[in-house]
Amino acid sequence: MIYHFKEVPIFYDLTGEGPYMLLVHGFLESSSIWSTIVNDLSSSHTLVTLDLPGHGKSGCVAETHSMELMAEVIHSLLNYLKIKSVSLVGHSMGGYVALAFAEKYEQNIERLVLLNSTTTEDSADRKQNRDRALKLISVNKRALINMTIAHLFVESSRKHYASEIAGLTKEAITFPTEGITAMIRGMKERKDRTRILQNFQRKKYFICGEEDAVVPISTSREIALITDSKLIILQGGHMSWLENKSETVKILRFIE
Repeated sequence: MIYHFKEVPIFYDLTGEGPYMLLVHGFLESSSIWSTIVNDLSSSHTLVTLDLPGHGKSGCVAETHSMELMAEVIHSLLNYLKIKSVSLVGHSMGGYVALAFAEKYEQNIERLVLLNSTTTEDSADRKQNRDRALKLISVNKRALINMTIAHLFVESSRKHYASEIAGLTKEAITFPTEGITAMIRGMKERKDRTRILQNFQRKKYFICGEEDAVVPISTSREIALITDSKLIILQGGHMSWLENKSETVKILRFIE
C-alpha cells in the first residue's frame, strides 16, 4: 500500500490482528526483511511495516534524511492509519529513528525495542567513515553496498548466509543513490539520545548480538544499565532478525 508524505510515496503494509507493533528496518534494508517475522507474529499483533524514504519502494523526501524527519514520516503514517499507540521496534538505523520518534512522540509508544542498535551518536571515526561512504557511492555504488552489507554479518557466518547477503545486496542496489546518500547524511548528523531513553518511562529493551561488530556488546551492556533497559543477548552478530529469528520472534511476541 502507498501513503503520500508531502506528495512523496511511502510504501507500507498492515498485517495481522491484535495490539499494534511497528517494525522499522535499518540502513540498506527495506520492510521486506520482516516478511517471515510478520508471518510468525501476525496471530498476536497487528504489524505495521514501511519502507523508509529512499529505501525499498519509497521515494526520497529531502537531501538529508535526518532521524527527526524519518520520525515525522512515521508519525504522519500512524495518524493516517488512525493508530494511537504501538510497540516500536527498530533494527540498527531503525533504532535511531525509533529514538527520534520517542523524543517527540513518547505518548504514542507502548514499548520500545532497540534491535542491534544504540543510543549514541557517531564517533569521530565513524563520521569519517560516513564521509568516505559518501565519496564512494558517487563513483561505485555497488562496491559500497557490497562492503556495507557484508560487514553486517560476522565474518565466520558470511558463507552460511551467502544467499541472504546476495538477496539483501540485490535489493539495495535498486535503491536510488540519492536516497542512500540522504540516509548516510542523516545517520552522520544524528545526536546522542541516551538521555531520551533514560527518560522514557515505559518498557524498553535492547536485543543484542554477542558478536555484533557494528554495535559492540560492551556498549549495549553499558547503555542498558544507565538507561534501566532490559538487555537480551542472542548468539550471532548484527542481524538478529535473521541469525536468531526464532528467539527474536519469541521475545517480540511476549514482551511486556
